[in-house]
Amino acid sequence: MKNLWNIAEAAEFPSDLGARVYSSRLLGRDPSLVLHGGGNTSVKVMEKNVFHEPISVLHVKGTGGDLATIDASGFSPCRMDHLLKLTELESLSDLRMAAELRASMTNQAAPAPSVEAMLHAIIPAKYVDHTHADAVLAISNTVGGEDRIRDIYDDRVIIIPYVMPGFRLAHLCARLLEKRGLGDAIGIVLLNHGLISFGETAEESYGRTIELATMAEEYLDSKRALWIEWPRVELPPILTRVELAEFRRGLSLAVGSPVVMATHRDAQTLGFIWRTDAAEISSQGPATPDHVIRTKRLPMMGRDLNAYRSSYEAYFNAGAATVFPRPTMLDPAPRVILDPAWGMLTAGRTAREAAIASDIYRHTIDMIVRATALGGWKALPALDIFACEYWDFELAKMKRMGPLPPFSGEVALVTGAASGIGRACVEALLQRGAAVVGLDIDPTIVDLHDRPDYHGIVCDLSIEADMVAALDEAVRTFGGVDILILNAGIFPDSEKLGNMSSDTWHRVMSVNMDSAFVMMRECHPLLRLSMKGGRVVVIGSKNVPAPGPGAAAYSASKAAVNQLARVAALEWGEDRIRINSLHPNMVFDTALWTQEILEARARNYGMTVANYKTNNVLKVEILSKDVAALAAELCGPLFAKTTGAQIPVDGGNERVI
Repeated sequence: MKNLWNIAEAAEFPSDLGARVYSSRLLGRDPSLVLHGGGNTSVKVMEKNVFHEPISVLHVKGTGGDLATIDASGFSPCRMDHLLKLTELESLSDLRMAAELRASMTNQAAPAPSVEAMLHAIIPAKYVDHTHADAVLAISNTVGGEDRIRDIYDDRVIIIPYVMPGFRLAHLCARLLEKRGLGDAIGIVLLNHGLISFGETAEESYGRTIELATMAEEYLDSKRALWIEWPRVELPPILTRVELAEFRRGLSLAVGSPVVMATHRDAQTLGFIWRTDAAEISSQGPATPDHVIRTKRLPMMGRDLNAYRSSYEAYFNAGAATVFPRPTMLDPAPRVILDPAWGMLTAGRTAREAAIASDIYRHTIDMIVRATALGGWKALPALDIFACEYWDFELAKMKRMGPLPPFSGEVALVTGAASGIGRACVEALLQRGAAVVGLDIDPTIVDLHDRPDYHGIVCDLSIEADMVAALDEAVRTFGGVDILILNAGIFPDSEKLGNMSSDTWHRVMSVNMDSAFVMMRECHPLLRLSMKGGRVVVIGSKNVPAPGPGAAAYSASKAAVNQLARVAALEWGEDRIRINSLHPNMVFDTALWTQEILEARARNYGMTVANYKTNNVLKVEILSKDVAALAAELCGPLFAKTTGAQIPVDGGNERVI
């Protein structure tokens, strides 16, 4: 493992807290140490209170923070004396602990402190790093793992048996450190949990993390357990996109809300699933309590949700109920599904949650395989997993987060999404929590957004095979389609009907009408599986109710799509799919309208460009975002009982009115 400390970079972070920020980001860069906001770091400093009295303050990573991108505002300042007194108590409930951690803060505007704040406080070093180093966990989570850790590190680390994170862990560590101190140790290994290192400088603490993780990697390498070569597996045929969408619907019903579901079929996932011992080694549980919380469920082999529910109920009835009262929000649905044909499916209430589950389980796969090579994977006991999953501290944190955006867990597909109204629709849907697939012939569609809830596909909407392939990719990426925005369209140069070529006519019809027909037909079986009912919005045109000269192909194509939408509204109502149309006019912030064209059009009407842009009854300018906002709202609860509607977005057009 490489030490990334750079003296020049570190010099840009001059204060103690600044050095903590820099070294935290170094840790966050390495997914083999921390994943998606996992891990904790802290620094102890002297500050002055409101009375100008010096006090010792622990700046510890706040909940929800990500080490890879954290800054000073992501740390919670807690009074050391308060934290240390808490560890002297014999008992403290999780919820009271959370309240006391809040009470210890010197700045109530900062994020809530990490649940590990007390643990960081009792370690007598200025800087403390807590990571979930893959190599260390692969060794500690084996049969005889504690002995292996002791052989590797000798007295360089203190070994702590697994204890539930929070007060119980801090209390245990406090008592152990009182008895023996740190001695020559430069770190602590929390069995089934992670690695802690510490030092008097940020560089020393970070360097010790790298040193200890490297020692674990070298041990694995010496046992031929570090490098994994996945066998070549002939890909079994994946089932249809409709079957994937059907499974996603069942998963959503089990969760109680829509979920995004991603399909992974690569050398690692298939190589793991096709191991002869895969069913056994994959069912023993996750690597750390942090992974339990953020993947939410154990993996399962196969796609039988009822079987999973039954096995979970059997586990629950085996004794967990008597120790941990069953919460009303019990959700037995898995977030990681392993299947020989489909590969690995990962799910979440958002695309980000599904991505986190994927990343965590990929690292878990490597750890399981390495541990198996050492003699056997040994995860947390079932009751400890249950305790983490329904931990009062985590449930309270989720409650504080409030409701998710309205389209969370839903998947939207937008055609013609690289610019103009289509691009604005993508942004409006992302803002409302949807995972969005954008289609466009423009290659920039791929990089339109760099985030887990967006996927751009280059697609020629005049070619049916391209559209079918794009839909397959969309369903493999997010699990289905709940919302369809038909926006793609071309507007040829103005041309009288008598002069129009057949090529122009067919080209316009192919993109504007035929593509809409194919997309609606192919999406229908997906839309009917939507947990909240499918929604389609057709971006039409003022030319439907009020066509103009020189636009025969455009006007006819938009009118045809409008009629197609009306028929679909009649036919698809029984499938809980609603279809509505928007008719925008004079939306000038699109690629069709250059400054030169605007100026020429304005001159034709004897107007300034500003007056031409607002040449409607309300004297307002219509922007792409205005159309997109209404398109998104048509897919929300406000229009839940509306279908077959045609709504102008034109500021009022006299010819239409």
